[in-house]
Amino acid sequence: MAEKAKGDDDTVIIKKYANRRLYNTRSSSYITLDHLAKMTREGVDYKVLDAKSGADITHTILTQIIMEEESNGEQMLPVNFLRELISMYGNSMQSLVPHYLEASMENFRANQAKLAKAFEDSLGNNPLAKLAEQNMAMFRAASAAFMPGAEKSEAKPNAPEETGDLTALKEQMAEMQKRLDALGK
Repeated sequence: MAEKAKGDDDTVIIKKYANRRLYNTRSSSYITLDHLAKMTREGVDYKVLDAKSGADITHTILTQIIMEEESNGEQMLPVNFLRELISMYGNSMQSLVPHYLEASMENFRANQAKLAKAFEDSLGNNPLAKLAEQNMAMFRAASAAFMPGAEKSEAKPNAPEETGDLTALKEQMAEMQKRLDALGK
């Protein structure tokens, strides 16, 4: 429990006032949901408390952030998934869903890191190393597009310099993302 108390010192407290304003107690400044989204992507641990009652409303605020991201064209959650999720409320399986989703996300992150490491390890042994390096750059760009902030959690000892090729690949990935979004609608 001493470790838990130590970790709580790193938790930023955000207060939400009745006028819907969010106040960061660490920086002594008002912030927006966009700021909280950025903090989340950067791995900052925070807790949102109702300023009047002191109730922890972090879950509600995170859900609000997801709703804003989804409504701003950054749709990541497929309609069928959302329907299935809604159908689980009140179901006997409701208590299992959060644990399953957390485990699934942890496995996704772990597999993403393993795949990235496998690509990096194979670069030195592959005669087509330049092509593999370009593919790795595309993989990182795709990871950044689908899971912003994920690249910060992984160590990148040999980050390639941004060249014209990398910029072109990023533009191609953005175009492919737009096409995928259009297909998903």
